Amino acid sequence: MSLRIILRILGLLLMLFSLTMLPPMLMSLWFRDGVWHAFMSGIAISVITGLLIYLPNRRARKELRIRDGFIIAAMFWTVLALFGSLPLMLFGEDSLSITDAVFESFSGLTTTGATVITGIDFLPESIRYYRQQLQWLGGMGIVVLAVAILPTLGVGGMALYRTEIPGPLKDSKLTPRITETAKALWYIYATLTFACFVAYMIAGMDWFDALGHSFSTVAIGGFSTHDLSIGYFDSAAIELICISFMLISAVSFSLHFVAWREKRLTHYFQDPEARFLLLFLTGLTVITVITLWLTKTYDDITGLRHALFEVVSVATTAGFAVADFSGWPGAIPFLLFIAAFVGGCSGSTAGGMKVIRIILILKQGMREVMRLIHPNAVIAVKVGKVSVPDSIAQAVWGFFSAYVMLFFLMLVGVMATGVDQVTAWSAVGSALNNLGPALGEASSHYGDLPSLAKWILVLAMLMGRLEIFTVLVLFTPAFWRR
Repeated sequence: MSLRIILRILGLLLMLFSLTMLPPMLMSLWFRDGVWHAFMSGIAISVITGLLIYLPNRRARKELRIRDGFIIAAMFWTVLALFGSLPLMLFGEDSLSITDAVFESFSGLTTTGATVITGIDFLPESIRYYRQQLQWLGGMGIVVLAVAILPTLGVGGMALYRTEIPGPLKDSKLTPRITETAKALWYIYATLTFACFVAYMIAGMDWFDALGHSFSTVAIGGFSTHDLSIGYFDSAAIELICISFMLISAVSFSLHFVAWREKRLTHYFQDPEARFLLLFLTGLTVITVITLWLTKTYDDITGLRHALFEVVSVATTAGFAVADFSGWPGAIPFLLFIAAFVGGCSGSTAGGMKVIRIILILKQGMREVMRLIHPNAVIAVKVGKVSVPDSIAQAVWGFFSAYVMLFFLMLVGVMATGVDQVTAWSAVGSALNNLGPALGEASSHYGDLPSLAKWILVLAMLMGRLEIFTVLVLFTPAFWRR
């Protein structure tokens, strides 16, 4: 393990991250909201700490190994989220406690969208902007990590998807160099964000709300500049734009790369993961609309509007709201919440277990049923026209087993702090899937949960964002042996 190389990279990352506090500081000076000092302090602390880590190790030059990559991936989110919480602790009389600031920062960078804040409309403009920016930075970090870095470590949905499943690319990277891959992804991400920003402006948002919501929409984050989220605008046009960009961002960015490079769209419909996601969302929307109409919860148009928006928002793990779906009749709230466990495609900004894993689990289940009928038959699991090796099947079940076990342990931990069962399981599921909204006492915000429960949920957000194994491997004795 190259400890000095890891520290050098960490110091550089921290100093670079400090630059991201400049835009909200300038925003504070522009709006004269009086909290620029919080961002200045955050910059100073981050730069000084980064220098203290970097300078003693600046001459360290050595090729990184796989184990170093795991540590860097985990430390990237942990350290930056901790330092990202500084402005939220320092902006004034309404500053957040350490626990709440760390929770909000982790929620932003992991694009979870769970919040402990009430009265968002009354926060200083720069703090409202900063929360949105955290999600945008986290969303891009997720894409680069999932598409360019984790596959080289042999973990993550894209590693599984690209090596064994038919798709637009079979390489471990979109381009020969990771730096070129990251640059290409940045261009695509920034272009989508700009297009979303312009669309929101045309639909009627002012520039501040359009910018903030374009950040969180493309990142599939869910933070809003208003307590009522997208429902604040009460605009069908804005909701349609939001739905469109949530869908675009829930599809693998490798597909967007191919569309950009080859100037064609047919591969979207040829991709098994993208097709499954669209069919899944369509079916769920139909069920929700029919239920809302039959129970006379809304009239025809409003029911269709709210059902379509909430299904896409929750199932893609964005977490925006135009209505309180937790109060909808029957099993709809539970059904929508379970949909978030599926999440989006591998290599997207969405959370959840990822569509490709769900596809493989379903196909393996069907294979076992067929084996009961034909015990001697050799039945291959196929995605598209390609057979999936048993080693991949084992990896999927391994991930699912670890996921369920972690969910259970964290659920027990949160309940042990005094949280009721409905709130606990929905909060843990929301954090682990990077969804945001929950049921029960956390349906509107997480501010009233015990501090220990919030720290458990912070860990859940991190593990969900890094696809579990990237963090779990750090707790194995074999990882630390020479």
